[in-house]
Amino acid sequence: MSSVAVRDDLVIGVDIGGTKVAAGLVDPSGEILCHNRNPMVCNDGAENGLASVTKAIETASAQAVSAAGKHNLIRGVGICSPGPLDPKTGVVINPPNLPCWRNFPLAAEVAHIYRVRVKVDNDANAAGLAETLWGAGRGYHNVFYVTLGTGIGTAILIGGRIYHGRTGAAAEGGHMSIDYKGPRCGCGKPGCIEILAAGPAIARRARAKLESGRSSSLLDLAGGKIERVTSEMVGQAAAAGYSAASEVLQETVELLSFWFGNIVDLLEPDVMIVGGGVASMLKPFLGEIRDRLPGCCVNQRCKEIPLVSARYGEDAGIAGGAALCFDAARNNGSTPIVGAAEVPVTR
Repeated sequence: MSSVAVRDDLVIGVDIGGTKVAAGLVDPSGEILCHNRNPMVCNDGAENGLASVTKAIETASAQAVSAAGKHNLIRGVGICSPGPLDPKTGVVINPPNLPCWRNFPLAAEVAHIYRVRVKVDNDANAAGLAETLWGAGRGYHNVFYVTLGTGIGTAILIGGRIYHGRTGAAAEGGHMSIDYKGPRCGCGKPGCIEILAAGPAIARRARAKLESGRSSSLLDLAGGKIERVTSEMVGQAAAAGYSAASEVLQETVELLSFWFGNIVDLLEPDVMIVGGGVASMLKPFLGEIRDRLPGCCVNQRCKEIPLVSARYGEDAGIAGGAALCFDAARNNGSTPIVGAAEVPVTR
C-alpha cells in the first residue's frame, strides 16, 4: 500500500464514468499523490452505484496512511459525475450512462457517510477548474476549456469561477451546431460539433473512406475489418503518413477551426485549453487551428489568444474533483474527515 507524509491539507478527487470509478489523493498544488480505479456498478440500483463510489473513496482514504502509520486528515471529497446534474445541490438527475441514478442526491449521501464537504459537478467543468487553478489556465482571468473524446465537453471560467448559467446547464459547447443540415447528434440537434469532430465521428469518416474503396494500412490496423476502425487507429495511421487517415484529421481540424472561431467571437477568452483523449492525437495540429482562426471568426486579434494543451490527461477527472473541493474550501471553509481511513462505510 502506498503512503504519504503526514499532513492535513489533502482532498479526495473522484471521477465517475459509466464503467469505472477512479479516486485519488490530491494536494493543494494539484499533485495527485496516489490513485485507484474500480468498476462502476451502474445497472443494479442506486445503492450499489453509491457503493462503487464509496469503495473508491475508501481505497483512497486507506492510501492516506503515512509511512509512520498515522492517518492524514482529508478535508473534502470532490466528485466528477456524468450529467445532467445540479451543481448547487449535488443531485445527479438522469445521466444516460448511469441508469442507476435518477434524481439521486449524490453529494448529500457521500457527505452523510464521511461528515465532510462534498462537491459534485460534471467532468468538463471540473477539469476546466483544475486547469485554471493548477494547469494550462493558471494566471488567466477568463478560460475556455474543451475535452475532446468520445464526446465533446466544455467549460467556461470567468474570473476563475465556473460559469454554470441560470440552472447549471450552461457551457454545452459540444452541442453548438455548425451545420444545420448536418447529421443528427445524440442530443437531437443537427450538425453539433460533437457529432462531427468527436472520436466516433473521426472513426466514422475513416470507415467511409475505406468503404469507398480507398486502400490504406488503416485497414491493416483494424485486422482487415472496416467496422473495427477507431479514432485511435486513425491517429496512428496519420502519424505514419497514410493519406486517408491524414485527410480525416485535416477535415477534423477544419471543423474545429470554425467551431473555435465561434467560441472566440462569442467569449473572447484569455486562453483556450484542449484536453481529452482525442486532444492528444490532435496536439500537433493546434498551431494550424490557431492559424486558421482569422478566416473563421470576425475578431481581428484572435491569434493573440493562446490555444494550448491541458496539463492533466487521463487523471483530469481526479484533479477536477479535487479542484471543486479546494475551490469550495477557499471560498467557504471546510471541515476535515478526522482519521479518514478510520471512517467506516455504513448502510
